[in-house]
Amino acid sequence: MALLEEKETEKLFYSIGEVAEMFDVNTSLIRFWEKEFDIIAPSKNKKGNRLFTKKDIENFKLIFHFVKEKGYTLQGAKDKLKGGFKESDQVKIEVIGKLKNIKDQLLNIKDSL
Repeated sequence: MALLEEKETEKLFYSIGEVAEMFDVNTSLIRFWEKEFDIIAPSKNKKGNRLFTKKDIENFKLIFHFVKEKGYTLQGAKDKLKGGFKESDQVKIEVIGKLKNIKDQLLNIKDSL
């Protein structure tokens, strides 16, 4: 997720490989969730490659949080997204992202010692 924050200011579109790397998942999961969740709607270039926007990545972050971090089923995550989620959920997602970045930085420092 640290990669996401670094690149956000640089690019308008991200490849499926870049998105998969940001979340440490396989590209097949990205394609699967794209079919399952309407809020992930990347455009495609002439070759058919998916081009994810920052909004797509933010939506993927929400789905990832509900399914992978909170343990929701796909249907539960869909219901949560349709029913609206609390502002506190968004804050929790942001805090988790920041904590992961701090953890990564601390591990890098530890490795360099």
